[in-house]
Amino acid sequence: MSEISKRDYSILGPEREKAIAKGLVSAEWYKCPVPRKRMKELMVRRNGPALRDTLLWFIFLAVTGYLAYLSWGTWWAIPAFALYGVIYSTSAVSKWHESCHGTPFRTSWMNEALYQLCSFLILIQATNYRWSHVRHHTDTIIVGSDPEIMEPRPPMWSRLIKMIFRFGDIFGTFKSLFRHAFGRLTNTEKELIPPSDFRSLFWEARIFILVYAAIIGLCFYTQSLLPLMFVGLPAFYGFFLMTALNSTQHLGLYEDMLDHRLCVRTFYTNPIIRFLYTNMNYHMEHHMFPMVPYYNLPALHQEIKEDCPAAASSFTAALRETVAALWHARKDPTYVVPKYRIFAENIAQSHSTNHYARVGDPS
Repeated sequence: MSEISKRDYSILGPEREKAIAKGLVSAEWYKCPVPRKRMKELMVRRNGPALRDTLLWFIFLAVTGYLAYLSWGTWWAIPAFALYGVIYSTSAVSKWHESCHGTPFRTSWMNEALYQLCSFLILIQATNYRWSHVRHHTDTIIVGSDPEIMEPRPPMWSRLIKMIFRFGDIFGTFKSLFRHAFGRLTNTEKELIPPSDFRSLFWEARIFILVYAAIIGLCFYTQSLLPLMFVGLPAFYGFFLMTALNSTQHLGLYEDMLDHRLCVRTFYTNPIIRFLYTNMNYHMEHHMFPMVPYYNLPALHQEIKEDCPAAASSFTAALRETVAALWHARKDPTYVVPKYRIFAENIAQSHSTNHYARVGDPS
């Protein structure tokens, strides 16, 4: 237990070499069987659904933003801006993630335009996330190689609480922007981002700073915080739902296993959350087949669900499962949600996959 608790989760530390030695880096992952013809159908991208959902998002932002504006200066501003912030932040993050994959629209420039817009809204640059996310999908929850592991084992509750409103990320966000604006990179960024994209990263940061400086200037001119309350700050005060949704994706599941069924969680939920979250509740399906557009994930789920652990019955059920796993991991960093441990043991016993012989018995 003490050895596990001291693992280095950075992608430049000793765990990286261990993962390479175990054959876990850039390895072949298990994929649920889907007929080739059906998979080609599921991978078809269409402009219509993504355009409809993006326009609906803008309409909801306009309506809730207007209500928030009317409430400014009263106690009603707290719930009004909380609602606006959730719609702003949750949808911006999920659409930013999807457009990073280039899958929502059939037209490529539409994907890139949405990606850059959402990157600006949530203050996370497009270029560094693009390459960080490539690594996340290539080496999902492989310690020492995946830069997007949300919480190491054992978890630190203070850090998790700070994530609710991105409190731990505020200083780092602006420090990163100014560092990039002056053409500087961390060693981790040099590891992930190819030199050919450095220039794009630097100019993105400069544009972010200039535009947000103009918004701050508008705040001083109007002697009101309202401009930032509508653009920029919602990425922090409205982030609490996104934090909860993010936590259900991988926490409490296996590390260092080449099977998305063991390290990614899917759950069912209502149409409102599915809309805001851009169907990322089907997260295991997304990781296994990342080029399937979000609007086809429910159909993909139906194709492969018999070959996967049962999906959590609701968002609250998935969140309870996640929180319980984090609680157990305080004292036992090897803890895995029992449903997934049993599923892994059944896989090992049935010899239905070949890669366990290389990475070890999941039990």
